[in-house]
Amino acid sequence: MYAVHEVQMASKQLILMVTAWDPQTLGRWEAVVRFLVGEKLQHNGHKPKGRKSGPVDLAQQQSDTLLPWRQHQSAKGLRRQKRDWVIPPINVPENSRGPFPQQLVRIRSDKDKEIHIRYSITGVGADQPPMEVFSIDPVSGRMYVTRPMDREERASYHLRAHAVDMNGNKVENPIDLYIYVIDMNDNRPEFINQVYNGSVDEGSKPGTYVMTVTANDADDSTTANGMVRYRIVTQTPQSPSQNMFTINSETGDIVTVAAGLDREKVQQYIVIVQATDMEGNLNYGLSNTATAIITVTDVNDNPPEFTTSTYSGEVPENRVEVVVANLTVMDRDQPHSPNWNAIYRIISGDPSGHFTIRTDPVTNEGMVTVVKAVDYEMNRAFMLTVMVSNQAPLASGIQMSFQSTAGVTISVTDVNEAPYFPTNHKLIRLEEGVPTGTVLTTFSAVDPDRFMQQAVRYSKLSDPANWLNINATNGQITTAAVLDRESDYIKNNVYEATFLAADNGIPPASGTGTLQIYLIDINDNAPELLPKEAQICEKPNLNVINITAADADIDPNVGPFVFELPSVPSAVRKNWTITRLNGDYAQLSLRIMYLEAGVYDVPIIVTDSGNPPLYNTSIIKVKVCPCDENGDCTTIGAVAAAGLGTGAIIAILICIIILLTMVLLFVVWMKRREKERHTKQLLIDPEDDVRDNILKYDEEGGGEEDQDYDLSQLQQPETMDHVLNKAPGVRRVDERPIGAEPQYPIRPVIPHPGDIGDFINEGLRAADNDPTAPPYDSLLVFDYEGSGSTAGSVSSLNSSSSGDQDYDYLNDWGPRFKKLADMYGGGEED
Repeated sequence: MYAVHEVQMASKQLILMVTAWDPQTLGRWEAVVRFLVGEKLQHNGHKPKGRKSGPVDLAQQQSDTLLPWRQHQSAKGLRRQKRDWVIPPINVPENSRGPFPQQLVRIRSDKDKEIHIRYSITGVGADQPPMEVFSIDPVSGRMYVTRPMDREERASYHLRAHAVDMNGNKVENPIDLYIYVIDMNDNRPEFINQVYNGSVDEGSKPGTYVMTVTANDADDSTTANGMVRYRIVTQTPQSPSQNMFTINSETGDIVTVAAGLDREKVQQYIVIVQATDMEGNLNYGLSNTATAIITVTDVNDNPPEFTTSTYSGEVPENRVEVVVANLTVMDRDQPHSPNWNAIYRIISGDPSGHFTIRTDPVTNEGMVTVVKAVDYEMNRAFMLTVMVSNQAPLASGIQMSFQSTAGVTISVTDVNEAPYFPTNHKLIRLEEGVPTGTVLTTFSAVDPDRFMQQAVRYSKLSDPANWLNINATNGQITTAAVLDRESDYIKNNVYEATFLAADNGIPPASGTGTLQIYLIDINDNAPELLPKEAQICEKPNLNVINITAADADIDPNVGPFVFELPSVPSAVRKNWTITRLNGDYAQLSLRIMYLEAGVYDVPIIVTDSGNPPLYNTSIIKVKVCPCDENGDCTTIGAVAAAGLGTGAIIAILICIIILLTMVLLFVVWMKRREKERHTKQLLIDPEDDVRDNILKYDEEGGGEEDQDYDLSQLQQPETMDHVLNKAPGVRRVDERPIGAEPQYPIRPVIPHPGDIGDFINEGLRAADNDPTAPPYDSLLVFDYEGSGSTAGSVSSLNSSSSGDQDYDYLNDWGPRFKKLADMYGGGEED
């Protein structure tokens, strides 16, 4: 606020109300400003040359210079305001071409007339990144921008201006400076995607939404620089109209504007969309384009139609899962979609359900397939009426075509069918035991080929017991043997046989039939008694023999049975008695008080209840034996019952005891022998040990061609004369020395386990002191080549040691190392 002309104030102060408001948000702020009226200040300044002072100069000064720290003078002197001024924002256009640095504003304090003041600015763009975008002359307070601004990089800056004296002392409070970058139209609209994909159903009404395209402009959206408008540039193809779509210029929504979208004619549209800023002004605005691909999606607006009105096919009778006709249809909708996939139905001509129509998923054809066998003798042809539709229902307003129905004629061809037995399995009933050659029944087959003159021949396919014959011409069945119900081939009184009926057609065909014969039982089996053997005490007591009667027949040709003892021989009824318990069981017991132990054959007559009844005499072997107090046969009594006397029994027991004793002695002898064998391995006589001895088997002279060789060197000497008489250096040292034999310890006759250690130690000492024991501590000489050698001595190949090593420890290694100890340890021998 400043005075634009001279003001005369009657009072000492002036109070004003300042109001600020925002036209967009309708915000409103109010503040009270109080001016103190003082004396007129005198300024000793110089007017610029060539310029007049006045209101224009005053306005120019106010636009170039900011006095944020202005002071006022009153009658009592200078007084500072209670509040700092709020500096209006500084606007800087972006993309300025300079020259740079370009002055923005000048900041000064009223105190710069009295003292030297230094000005500085801080904040982002000054001493914070980005650095040195703004600068200030520390003396004059002029603030500059040093380079072009980019609003899209940063739209505003907040700086603080500082005023200090030459000593760095704060003269004024820091003042906030706001710098706004003014937007310029330097950015084109950019689409989010270069290619947009959308779809719309064919046949859609005008105004149907398709898709939305969006472009963003980096310029200020509150100005025309960032206000984007859309329009459609081109449409390809231009069918059926060049303006099938329109776009909302502000939102970018694409909608249909004309009718006539047909996928079968045009499947896809390519629309070029342009976005322009400056509110769509093509003269001043910047533009960009994107591509919108609009796919016309299919709807079921084309019903399937048969390519012809009639179809025909042929099928052999009695065949299933056979394709007899292929139905072709045409559908202009999108292939392999629910709008295209065909469904076939038989609406008439097949009341029994012999056929079905399956859809080929690749070709969409209908395959008429037989699912239930047809019979030429019943139906020679079928006239089917079929209908085709889609998986998806037809679109609204679309009607089925009359070409969606067709007729199918299927002819049935006759084939040679196998004869069949009308009653299969056939059951007949008769008594067992009918004589051979009896006619049982006629098991005939029927040939279904009524229009073919063919003969049927019969034969047996399965007759386990070989009881039946069949007439090859008429199928009459007779018996070839007696049928027995008790045979193993009978299961639940039924005998089963299978027969074959074959015609003479081309090719021949045959069928099988099963005949079941239920055999009625007759009384042809006498009863038997069980058990066949038993035992009883020699004295009468509660110990009796239970007898059971068994009959292979069935009721009524079985029990109740009658048990009785024969009258001959008379001893049977004298010694034994039989008591019937019920229809199937009886008890046999002794009649007399005592019967000598032994085995008795007791005959028993058993009679069944058949008509006529059959009886059988069964022999039961009964062992009579002495029993203990519990009524059980004793062991001796059982043997005695077998027919042996007391002496024989005693002899058998003695033999058993002798046999057990011999087995026990043999086991003890084997264990003792095994123990002696282990002991002998440890205590073997050294002279019997051949492990360290050279065995002389025989001598054999040379042949005729090697008589000139001296074989004495290869012979084991009997004496030492030829060795002792040899010249020095010519000596067999691989021969066993002859001298006094060492005394080895004598093995005790009866070794004691505690003496084994002493025996081994004594044998070890004797072996160490035995000079005749191999290897005799010598080198082996295989031949002698004479004294002297032209090769010279190899004595220089001695040890590289100094010779000071002590080898006396070799004396501690025993007699076998004695010679080595004498050679290196400084002994008496050389």
